[in-house]
Amino acid sequence: MPNYLTKTSTVLCPHGGMANLLTANTKVFAARSPVLLESDIHPVIGCPFTLPGGKPSPCIRIEWSAGSTKTAANSTAPLLKNSIGKCYNAENAIQGVATIVNTQMKASAL
Repeated sequence: MPNYLTKTSTVLCPHGGMANLLTANTKVFAARSPVLLESDIHPVIGCPFTLPGGKPSPCIRIEWSAGSTKTAANSTAPLLKNSIGKCYNAENAIQGVATIVNTQMKASAL
């Protein structure tokens, strides 16, 4: 059974910043929380990353790939525990991959 990412999941950037998990999905839920979609872009809050030399370079957003190939929500792949979240700074440089801390197993649709 797949492990879905939902609005109640916890996702962190590689530097400990917290993703604000918003979604366009209004139809598919897991444990009563909307399932996140591959097309969702999540802002990052509180990333402390600084480049060598002292230039602040916090992660500001996470973009996703590798959603479910077997299910869809709003005609888009839902995010799973093994989905890949790329973390970007304000200059659109990838700064690492997001860490998925928790997910939900059972999904239902309205």
